[in-house]
Amino acid sequence: MSDVLILGAGMAGLGAALALQKHGLDCVILDRGAPGQETSYGNAGILQSEASEPYALPRSPLSLFQLALGRGNSVALDPFALPAQAAALLRYWLASSPSRYALTAKLYSTLISEAIPTHAPLITAAGADNLIQRDGYWEVYRTERAFDAAEVAARRMARLYAQPYEIFTKEALQRAEPGLKGNLAGAVLWSGPWRASDPGGLVQAYARLFEQRGGRIVAGDAATLEQHGSGWRASGVAAARVVVALGPWSPQLLRRFGYRIPMVSKRGYHMHFDGPHGLQRAIVDAERGIVLSPMRQGLRLATGAELSRRAAPQPRQLLRGERAARELVEIGQAVEPKPWSGTRPCLPGMLPLVTQAPRHKGLWLHFGHGHQGFTLGPATGERLARAMTGEREAVAGLDRGIL
Repeated sequence: MSDVLILGAGMAGLGAALALQKHGLDCVILDRGAPGQETSYGNAGILQSEASEPYALPRSPLSLFQLALGRGNSVALDPFALPAQAAALLRYWLASSPSRYALTAKLYSTLISEAIPTHAPLITAAGADNLIQRDGYWEVYRTERAFDAAEVAARRMARLYAQPYEIFTKEALQRAEPGLKGNLAGAVLWSGPWRASDPGGLVQAYARLFEQRGGRIVAGDAATLEQHGSGWRASGVAAARVVVALGPWSPQLLRRFGYRIPMVSKRGYHMHFDGPHGLQRAIVDAERGIVLSPMRQGLRLATGAELSRRAAPQPRQLLRGERAARELVEIGQAVEPKPWSGTRPCLPGMLPLVTQAPRHKGLWLHFGHGHQGFTLGPATGERLARAMTGEREAVAGLDRGIL
């Protein structure tokens, strides 16, 4: 019997497994597929050390009405999905109140500050430095009004969280990124973040490191999880303790054990293009809600969030995003015949759930990282490992949302 069984081989699962392993525990990871093939694969590849505050839900009725009408492209709301999401969205709206949000952001910013320091030694040990660029990303603006507001916001983030940034006028931006076209107003260069040119590949490198250090990764069905004597078992693999790190699939599994964990369903899309874009860094087009990130597979166009529970993808954001991207750079033709889509595991409280389940001995939870699972997986994994080896205060405040 192993010490810990980890369900899920994404960044959250690997981050937890590597941290537990470092703390001397024998670990097995169980997943239905290969490491890094689900949500951990589909992001923009940015380790967002600058994202010191989580995404709040707009509070004003006007903003919510505009959201419902589909204004802008950063967030798309499917009105037909509202009934199924109403309870979770209400919790999200309440958690976005100024007083509650301030408390959340205080803890969230601490987690973000731990992200790159926990990734860095793993990247080197995994031999994955060739996948990483350490020069930040551009946040570009099309209008002077939005650019001026972004400069004010950047100064605020620098003052509150010591986030490094530079302001580039349109002339300076054109010199730095000559492949950009269009009459842009300027850009904020967030110089602290790192970027992986193959997010799934980085997770796979972490998986190989885990195995090199004595861990096992086995194929199996997490839905078979059951209590087994004083421990746990799934697909014939037994362990004294289990960690649920299944991202958006975690609440469904936990319902079997009597836990009702509300989750906001935020779908994202991406597509690769083969054009000679010439970009040196990733670009966030803040006014069009897209990210353009150079990848091994091509230029990845990633969207914002779609609040939907439809079974079939509805990539209208991606279609709008493609039009916006073609205004900025030469993106060429799509590489894949259809877009990738996946769901972000967003909890209404905007913090990941990292704690021991209150009514089941040995059942631990590590999911709900929202937009930042790729960034935060190793950092919260380290906190989880410290809690599981006796330092329970390491996860203080990360137990919200467990019902």
